[in-house]
Amino acid sequence: MAEEIVNNETALNDASNSDELIEAGMENAEKTGGDSKPRTNIKDMLTKKAARFFNESGYSEKEYISMLDMYDKTMKTFELGNIVTGTILKITDDSVIVDIGFKSEGIINLHEFNENTDIELGDKVEVLLDDFENQEGQMVLSKQRADFMRVWDKIKEIYENDEKIEGRMLRRIKGGIVVNLLGVDAFLPGSQIDIRQVKDFDQYIGLTTKLKIIKLNKARRNIVVSRRAVLEEERARMREDVLAELEIGQTREGTVKNITDFGAFIDLGGVDGLLHITDMSWGRISHPSVLLSIGDKIKVKVLNFEEGKTRISLGMKQLTPYPWEGVEERYPKDSVVPGRVVSTTDYGVFVELERGIEGLVHISEMSWTQPPKHPSKIFNIGDEIKCMVLNVDKEGEKNFARHQTA
Repeated sequence: MAEEIVNNETALNDASNSDELIEAGMENAEKTGGDSKPRTNIKDMLTKKAARFFNESGYSEKEYISMLDMYDKTMKTFELGNIVTGTILKITDDSVIVDIGFKSEGIINLHEFNENTDIELGDKVEVLLDDFENQEGQMVLSKQRADFMRVWDKIKEIYENDEKIEGRMLRRIKGGIVVNLLGVDAFLPGSQIDIRQVKDFDQYIGLTTKLKIIKLNKARRNIVVSRRAVLEEERARMREDVLAELEIGQTREGTVKNITDFGAFIDLGGVDGLLHITDMSWGRISHPSVLLSIGDKIKVKVLNFEEGKTRISLGMKQLTPYPWEGVEERYPKDSVVPGRVVSTTDYGVFVELERGIEGLVHISEMSWTQPPKHPSKIFNIGDEIKCMVLNVDKEGEKNFARHQTA
């Protein structure tokens, strides 16, 4: 019976192209001024002609209409912009051929499929009907547009409620990173990746993280997200927690955030403190970078802070024993000890005996004969020498020594 319906519909289509109907349609169009009524008259004529055709074939008009209705119900309605489900028939190097039940198969560009998703022949896939026919006569389908339309309402709701959404960073592009968001692509600008400036985007590829949607454009299918906004919210929350429990004398763990000539700024978890160069070590250091690098995790002691806890002073040497404790026992008078020259002046050189303990060798104590015109004529910074302890001033944290020749 289905074959008869198809054959009869073909005959009906042939009849609709007859000269008689075309001439009748043109005549009616002239009489009515070319409005929509002539098309209605043509349809009536087609129905009458179809009825005559099926009467000649042994079918009544009622039987024909009933059979045609059953046939119509077996056919899908296809409109541009609709989302339909199709079956993958073929996969080539650059495209995927999909059957959606239309008279011809549709084609999808292969790049529309996630590179991390395996696709196989026979898989079901939701696609959007983009065009009935391209230059090659193939129906054009889009998986990305179908994915976008499917999740748009959910994404819009998350955006309007200022909620966070989880996304996976897929690949680097100019100016940022492409992120997978509920199966669709979103753009994460470089300036929104982190609180600090990011130079190497590749280190984030493959990372799954919480994001905030900061811009939407449905017409362009454009979604812009921010990781920085999430981090700033977390940082503000952590700052409140840290300030609420911060006390002088506490030992806290922090991260070296920045290094300057006078010290380093330490991130205590949402709030920064200054570790001055003089509080880094009991000994002499030329620059904070000698001891610290950006990103280092260190322990510090809270030395002081202003009202409101806006300026916090930190110390690192305060977590180690005070080196001058028991110095007289370790370096008794007239003992000969080794040391390293760490500084030269017009009046002598400073010699480090241990970290935090330095002694002065006065220019007058450098030689039994003629004193040098300048200490640098005899000693260079870094020289390892032996000295005799002449005196120890614990209160003033001073050692006086004489150069001892080998």
